[in-house]
Amino acid sequence: MSNEVIQEIEELRTIFEKEAEGIQSPQQLRDVRDKYLSRKKGIITGLMAKLRHIPDEYKAEFGKEVNLLKVAVDQKLKTVEDSLQSQGIRKPDFSLPEFSIPVGRPHLISFVRTQIENIFVQMGYKIVYGYEVESEYNNFDALNIPEHHPARDEQDTFFIKGHPEKVLRTHTSPVQIRYMKKNAPPVKIISPGKVFRKDEPDATHTPVFHQIEGLLIARDISFSHLKGTLEVFLRSFFGGNLNVRFRPGYFPFTEPSAEVDVSCFLCFGNDPGCKICKGTGWLEILGSGMVHPRVLENCGIDSEEFSGFAFGMGIERIAMLKYGISDIRMFYENDLRFINQFG
Repeated sequence: MSNEVIQEIEELRTIFEKEAEGIQSPQQLRDVRDKYLSRKKGIITGLMAKLRHIPDEYKAEFGKEVNLLKVAVDQKLKTVEDSLQSQGIRKPDFSLPEFSIPVGRPHLISFVRTQIENIFVQMGYKIVYGYEVESEYNNFDALNIPEHHPARDEQDTFFIKGHPEKVLRTHTSPVQIRYMKKNAPPVKIISPGKVFRKDEPDATHTPVFHQIEGLLIARDISFSHLKGTLEVFLRSFFGGNLNVRFRPGYFPFTEPSAEVDVSCFLCFGNDPGCKICKGTGWLEILGSGMVHPRVLENCGIDSEEFSGFAFGMGIERIAMLKYGISDIRMFYENDLRFINQFG
């Protein structure tokens, strides 16, 4: 191979090295890559085209030199590309106008719901979800709620127009009904979600709110298991110093039933003017009870062999009590001054 051809390749290598050292932007990198490696007009592509004019005894050596140049060019450009990318990370363009990205946070309802879920998951409960539009049977009949019960009146429940047997669920209990029908005991679930009731909006009521209900069905379950479970939950959520009180209550789907109170964690019963407990020293938290045998039978579970307990709470109410919020409507007004205080 003639010395002139070898000298041409070496000069080309030197010229390329200088150009590569001067690359300062991705656009310059693309221009240099196209100049040397483009399939149509690239310089190295042009050298390969000369191969047909090289005498046979020099073709192998010429091809080798051109390939070595191509590999060197490709590796160098890859090194330059990596350097540009790292510089782009380390060196922001300070000529750009200043801007800030706000830090997001969960809404207080989501934040409290996650706290509650985490406690029960640690106790071995499974989270189960269901439908917001439910059958009247699953929402009422299967739960031992009779036809004359006030909750089934149109002034209390949203019925779906054109489908009188369908309602917007008034609690998440239908999730438990569906789960018990498909799964044999033992059952250990919580069912969070949105529920609907025809309440006029005021400081403590809204037609749409959130609940979490729990259910445990197994052999030899007693009220003491319910009491112990709720005490663990309440002390984990509100703090270990509070007292828990069970009062007799009534729910069609549990028997016996109990309302559950906790001692006021603001005044501990020492302030007659306390805004949270109204001076009583107690806060009503949730409803609970042993699952009514008729509910078990409606789901195909032998009430002579199995027993269980259930409980339910409003997420907004729990949040209002824990964080001293006086009006439930504040959750839905989307006022960032309120939302940004939590989460």
